[in-house]
Formats: sequence, C-alpha cells, structure tokens
Amino acid sequence: MPNDSFDATAPHPRQDEFSFDVGTRLTRPDGSVSNGRTGVITTPHGQIKTPAFIAVGTKATVKALLPESVADLGAQAVLANAYHLYLQPGADILDTAGGLGKFMNWSGPTFTDSGGFQVMSLGSGFKKVIDMKSVDQSGPDDAVAPGKERLANVDDDGVWFKSHIDGNKHRFSPEVSMNVQHKIGADIMFAFDELTTLQNSRGYQVESLERTRLWAERCVAEHFNLTDARVGKDYQALFGVIQGAQYEDLRRQACRDLGAMAFDGFGIGGALEKENLGTIVGWCAEELPENKPRHLLGISEPDDLFTAIENGADTFDCVSPTRVARNSAFYTPHGRFNLSGQRYKTDFTPLSEECDCYTCQHYTRAYIHHLFKAKELLSHTLISIHNERFVVKMVDDARAAIEDGTFHELKERVHSRYYAGAPDPQGLKTVSA
Repeated sequence: MPNDSFDATAPHPRQDEFSFDVGTRLTRPDGSVSNGRTGVITTPHGQIKTPAFIAVGTKATVKALLPESVADLGAQAVLANAYHLYLQPGADILDTAGGLGKFMNWSGPTFTDSGGFQVMSLGSGFKKVIDMKSVDQSGPDDAVAPGKERLANVDDDGVWFKSHIDGNKHRFSPEVSMNVQHKIGADIMFAFDELTTLQNSRGYQVESLERTRLWAERCVAEHFNLTDARVGKDYQALFGVIQGAQYEDLRRQACRDLGAMAFDGFGIGGALEKENLGTIVGWCAEELPENKPRHLLGISEPDDLFTAIENGADTFDCVSPTRVARNSAFYTPHGRFNLSGQRYKTDFTPLSEECDCYTCQHYTRAYIHHLFKAKELLSHTLISIHNERFVVKMVDDARAAIEDGTFHELKERVHSRYYAGAPDPQGLKTVSA
C-alpha cells in the first residue's frame, strides 16, 4: 500500500529512459486533423514505430513460431502474460534467466499485460472468450459461465483466484502484479486493473472504476519502489489501464484520473462494443496526455484496426492470428477462409499471391491442407507465420499511408475487398473436378 505522503502524479527520475515521440498527424478527408498519428516508442531494447501490431506470446512464445520467425515476419515487439508466466514457470525463473527477452531469445521490445483479464475470464469459467458484443445487464454482476464454478473473487485489496492448472489458490494485488511483472522484466508493463464486461450493471462499473483508480495509485507506488530497489536493471515503463465500459462519462473520468498519474503510457481495455470501438478510443484520445502512447488491448480484425488507428490508438495486440491458424483459418485480402475445405486439396497457389511471408514464398495451399488433414503440427506453424505477417503488414501499411496522406484510400481499399463476402477467388482454376 502507498503511504499517505506518496504522490502518484510525481514522475520518477528514470522515466526519461522510455519515450514516445509523435510523428505525422492523420488528416480527415476534409483536411481537418484527427486523433490518429504515427510515432516512435523508444525502449531499452529498441524502438517501435507506431501504429504497430504487437505479436502475442502469452507464455513466452508466439504459439508454433520461433522467435526468429516472428522477427522475420516484421513484428517489432512481443507481448506475454503475467498471469500465465506467474503460474508457469514462475516469475523468479524469468528473473534469474535475465528477463523475458533473454528467456525466450527475443532481442526486441517486450510487453506484459497484468493478468487481470485472465484472472476474471478464467476465474469466471469463460476460458478465453467473454461476450463483448451485446449489452445485457439482466444477470448478476458476478455471473459465471453455465456449468462452471467461480474461481476468482474480487475485493478492494485484490483478487483471490484458483489456478486453472492445478486448482491451487493464489492472491493477486497491485503490489503482487508489479513484483511479478518486474521479475518477468518486460520493457512495458500494465497496471493491475479489474476487467468488467458489458453485462455488468452501471452501478458495478462505477464501483469497479474507483477500485481500479486506487489500484493504479498502488501500482505506481510499488513500481517506483521496485525501480529504486532493483539496481542495475533496465527501466520498465508502466501503462495505466482505462476502463469504463460503454459509458462516456466513466471512460473520460478514468482518462482524467489515470492521465494525471505518472504513467508512461496507457492501455484501453475492458468492455468495448464493436460498433462503438472508434467512439470510445476517440474519447480516450481526447482526454489522455498527447505525448504518451495508447495501447488498445485485444484487437486484430481489419475494420477494428483501421477504426482504432484513425481514432488515436498507437499499438494493438491479439491472439487471434495464431489461434485461428490452429484451426486452419488464414487471412487474405479477400477475407478469412478455412484451409480444411476440399477445394484446397489441389490448389497449388500460396495462401495469398499478394503476401511476401516465408510461407507464401515456399509453400502451397495444397501442401498445408494436407498437413492439416494429416494432423501435422507444421500446418500450425506455416499458417501462423502468414497470419501474423498479414496483420503486422496491414498496420505497417496504415502507418506508411498516414505519412504519405493516403490512409483513407487504403482503408477503403482494404475494407471493400476483405468484407465483400465473396468466395475465395484465388486458385479456382487449379481445382480438379
């Protein structure tokens, strides 16, 4: 707990070891300036040119990919999860290894999220997915998935939760999260927050927002204490997490409260209705300090990425590119398709003729279709390389388009092709009857 004299708004002397420089502003078609921008985040392990998609390596690995492959496909940074690494192998192991980057042989910048999402989602029995598409407040605020038991309980000091691995009971608090993340050693960490959903009542959202504000103050205090105590370690930046669900007044209040604190940047998290994503990001961009980066947690769909970029988000992460790859789904400029389909058995074209990734330069749809049908794990690797490259390059292209003034044309071109709803047009002539 911070002492009564601690000032969460006062910066730490070492914070200048992390920086964010705004580059080109995005202009709207009418010539006015929007919240979108390019920029450069500077960390002890390198720079991140923004907007940027951050590859997710939950357990210190981007699933099915070598770190060298992740670098080759253009990812600038990797995000791991504090909850999972705390449970296995343990934060002390990563600390002894020299930190997340050295442990996983990744030389670039690294992020860790606080574990708050996993504590809530896994603790409520929802596994990896929580409904963020519909507002239904008819149920209780402590709802659990049907047929499951509640494995996490929130109080004002922190969260008790049972491990999804062995059922053992653990305690996360702001101080515990900061200690875990400092030992993991990522360049960018997130403050411990309480995740709410669109199903929570407004009354609970208000209560939770205040709890997250107080936890944010405690995170800053513990972060500064650990920065002083861990002499010789690289400075680790700390991002505050903005909650408030779909409510404008709560989102803006959270931005003002946390924006006044000595955070190095901010994450925009919690419940986001898809159709309101741009509006909510815009509210946050208008309130948060202009000279600090904004990370939108958990998105990778093209429409979401372009909407978030033009409304002021700088970085993004999502597990979807590798997750869907393990079910044989692959991205193309014409939409997402499933390689398990019979038509791909004799399709000797690459996953996308427009893609420059290693997979598309060396392998055909027919071969990867065979691997998937034969349950060969190489199919996961090859599709994951392609999917990660597809999303990374899309965001890289958006960044370049902001700089050369063609962002809105690029957005229209991507959307008109990706969401046309037509069958996969590539390779049809190679399919045998």
